[in-house]
Amino acid sequence: MSDQVLVIGNGGREHTLAWKLAASPQVKHVFVAPGNAGTANQGKISNSEIPVSDHAAVTQFCKENDIALVVVGPEAPLAAGLVDDLTSAGVKCFGPTSQAAQLEASKSFAKDFMDRHGIPTARWKAFTDPQEACNFITSADFPALVVKASGLAAGKGVIVAANKGEACRAVQEIMQNKAFGAAGETVVVEELLEGEEVSCLCFSDGITVAPMPPAQDHKRLMDGDHGPNTGGMGAYCPTPQVSEDLLLKIKDAVLQKTVDGIRGEGASYVGVLYAGLMLTKDGPRVLEFNCRFGDPECQVILPLLKSDLYEVMQATIEGKLSSSMPAWLKDHVAVTVVMASGGYPGDYSKGLEITGLSKAEELGLKVFHAGTAVKDGRVMTNGGRVLAVTAIKSDLMSALEEANKGAAVIQYPGAIYRKDIGYRAIAFAKQPRGLTYKDSGVDIQAGNVLVQKIKPLAAATARPGCNAELGGFAGVFDLKAAGYTDPVLVSGTDGVGTKLKIAQMCGKHDTVGQDLVAMCVNDILAQGAEPLFFLDYFACGRLDVDVAEAVVTGIAEACKIAGCALLGGETAEMPGMYSPGEYDLAGFAVGAVERGHMLPQLERIRDGDVVIGIASSGLHSNGFSLVRKILEKSSLTYSSPSPESGEHHTWGELLLTPTKIYSKTLLAVLRSGHVKAYAHITGGGLLENIPRVLPECLAVSLDARCWKIPKIFSWLQEEGALSAEEMARTFNCGIGAILVVEKEKAEQILRTVQKHEEARLIGTVVPQQKDSQTRVEIKNLLESLQMSFSQAIMNAAGEDGHLHVANQKKKMRVAVLISGTGTNMEALIKSTKEPNSSALISLVISNKSGVEGLKKAERAGIPTRVIDHKLYASRTDFDSAVDKVLEEFSIELVCLAGFMRILSGPFVRKWDGKILNVHPSLLPSFKGAHAHKLVLQAGVRITGCTVHFVAEEVDAGAIIFQEAVPVELGDNEETLSERVKKAEHQAFPAALQLVASGAVKLGPDGKICWKMDKNSSFSDSRMNTCC
Repeated sequence: MSDQVLVIGNGGREHTLAWKLAASPQVKHVFVAPGNAGTANQGKISNSEIPVSDHAAVTQFCKENDIALVVVGPEAPLAAGLVDDLTSAGVKCFGPTSQAAQLEASKSFAKDFMDRHGIPTARWKAFTDPQEACNFITSADFPALVVKASGLAAGKGVIVAANKGEACRAVQEIMQNKAFGAAGETVVVEELLEGEEVSCLCFSDGITVAPMPPAQDHKRLMDGDHGPNTGGMGAYCPTPQVSEDLLLKIKDAVLQKTVDGIRGEGASYVGVLYAGLMLTKDGPRVLEFNCRFGDPECQVILPLLKSDLYEVMQATIEGKLSSSMPAWLKDHVAVTVVMASGGYPGDYSKGLEITGLSKAEELGLKVFHAGTAVKDGRVMTNGGRVLAVTAIKSDLMSALEEANKGAAVIQYPGAIYRKDIGYRAIAFAKQPRGLTYKDSGVDIQAGNVLVQKIKPLAAATARPGCNAELGGFAGVFDLKAAGYTDPVLVSGTDGVGTKLKIAQMCGKHDTVGQDLVAMCVNDILAQGAEPLFFLDYFACGRLDVDVAEAVVTGIAEACKIAGCALLGGETAEMPGMYSPGEYDLAGFAVGAVERGHMLPQLERIRDGDVVIGIASSGLHSNGFSLVRKILEKSSLTYSSPSPESGEHHTWGELLLTPTKIYSKTLLAVLRSGHVKAYAHITGGGLLENIPRVLPECLAVSLDARCWKIPKIFSWLQEEGALSAEEMARTFNCGIGAILVVEKEKAEQILRTVQKHEEARLIGTVVPQQKDSQTRVEIKNLLESLQMSFSQAIMNAAGEDGHLHVANQKKKMRVAVLISGTGTNMEALIKSTKEPNSSALISLVISNKSGVEGLKKAERAGIPTRVIDHKLYASRTDFDSAVDKVLEEFSIELVCLAGFMRILSGPFVRKWDGKILNVHPSLLPSFKGAHAHKLVLQAGVRITGCTVHFVAEEVDAGAIIFQEAVPVELGDNEETLSERVKKAEHQAFPAALQLVASGAVKLGPDGKICWKMDKNSSFSDSRMNTCC
């Protein structure tokens, strides 16, 4: 118990947050600023008087009190950038940045955002002119009766009108009478939706969303939803109107889409996302977003949280939510009744004594304070909404009765509260409804939609012998039409195993279909069979058509790679068998081989035959239960940066690399008559699969130095402390299949295979030793794995299959910032593709959308982000957004390549010695934006370019590399610029490699430090002097 936490706010929500955080054994103390009577000196909780609008003062308080986490409760500090400023100062915060908080701070921004990302919402339009708004209300072809102040209005800026005249008066009230102040300078007029209103909240770490149980707020002051609108008079949780299936749809169609959309626009949504929804007959529609816990929803949701809230928040901030999903109380209902001051939401009195609080708590209730204060040891009213009385019971009616009892024993003059919280849920439960098959969890219509979507996918796999048309009771294959005369049929079945768990956690379903096909067709190759057709089995608890379509699309594409037809399949929706979001796969492949060409040919295999290893693409689809266990014990998550360069940028993407399909590339070789046996290295690894194709009297001896072991295997061995035997029995260790051939034919067959696959000579067939159970000996496996991990991959076989050694170093992760065409970026990308490059370009950021440089990066397979500087109030805010994305991608070095923005001081200081820029002159001469013009005016005969570290003073950083360019007679700015650009394309990549390799770094005194061989090819006059 050591950490101290600061909660920002003074309402019932903040009391609830402090109460739940204080329950954590990891939390020593919770400060609340400014807090209320409920958070004043209550055990581990106390108030602080720091002014929360003074961000510098809050930062100072955090530093002086060793605050480990700041939790921002209300919306105003979020919109004001408190999280941004504290994070920049090195203070951990739970809550979204000001950019992400625009979802709540600007209703017009939120509606635009929803339209851009296909998130369902009401039809709408924004106005800054009241007359235009009224004209729209009267002419719209839908009931445009909801009028909203676009800015923050403390939850009260919405007027739902009964008719068009009332809606126009609402516009006048908001825009001209300033009912909500500056928040109403822009109004949003939107369609009046009909249905149940619910609140669906989730935790988000920027990638993963973890939904909370849905709740329902009660906005009107009096029972039966009468009286004026308020900030909320009570709530209950969970809502029976939102089934598990519907919540999953909301998660995918609203919450996940929103978080993904924010990330796609250059920010990261970390904290709580609240979607206010209307459950219409056409499905859920978003009414509004909030960027924090609701009040009073917080008072019913958090009491149902079984998990440690502090641990959940830490996992959220650290991007580890996928492996630390919160758990919730089942079969319990929470109800909170809000007690308000007489006169609320209009004028009301303050300073009235409150009694009976202890009596309510003696009833087993939790009383959360909102508008309260302590005076002379007494608890007094100090706001409109005063208290929230929360009860938790096994059913809604019992919880409501208990909460009402608590409210009745608490006394202060003029107290008002509703006695019917949850009445809609009670009415919903009483509705007579005839059961349907869909009520049981089976959606036949969804299944029919899926069939229609996948029919063309299957048809595209048609081949001789089969037209691959779905919809019949069975599929037909004509062997004669496929060209067979005396065939033997061969079948195989397999699944994908717990690799599916990773796909489901990452929300990436497009690769597991290839795994399924590969595991089956690679198996039947062991008999020399050509795969003819394939059938799949997809099982789930609730059918998500989009997910199933993505899986089947992958299956169909893989069938085309394998040369077989997708003949049919089964989709099994089985409620209760699988948790929401889970599914399982099985596949069935049927192939054929002419009777005289079957493998293995055991009678032909001899001592001295050679083993050819065919490279795998990685783990393929085996050993994932162990992989997940090792990753779980490490500090990594599926969103952590991948240790491998190339197209896989996260651990999740790396682990989901699809299994290779060998049928088309190897079938001709297998039919040549020169291959005696083929083995698929599947479950059981090298040790258990190779003996399946050997005579009992023979074994094999392999040498692990003879093939390239991918880094993933080395990491697993090191992190899991796995023995060589465990590695070889569980994983393929880089070999996806083997061929057994006679020694005299080995080189010829190797060259043939290498036209299509990476292959090596990896061992020989040897006699089986008497009294030995070992059929596969692998020499140097542990040494090769450890060398790959500690030094770089030790690749002991050349392109011709013969031994040589080559080292591959860890590459520095680089981001390139651009504003335009990205010509220098192209040169950088080209240099990093070289085998000996020390750098890997992992991200390209542009402050302008649609520029050519982004297209070039995307064509090169590099992730891109657009962070529009026009959306930020200051350079510092813009740079903070850039910094957040750089951290998300674990960037180590930044290159400015035509980036037309001056970086702020805090950003440059944070990235000191880690930002490179190229300037079109030989610095320190001719600084600034018009270097070529200044060169020509000065009449100098030599200019050039300079690559330097970026310092706070423009063009003043330490020089790394310079390239001279002569100024020719008749040069103008355009011709000189073109020649200097060519020099930049040489100098910038050279400087990047120097820094990435560690040969150059910025010393503490701001000067260049060198660490390199004096004979290096870089040691010449173009580089600055060693410090």
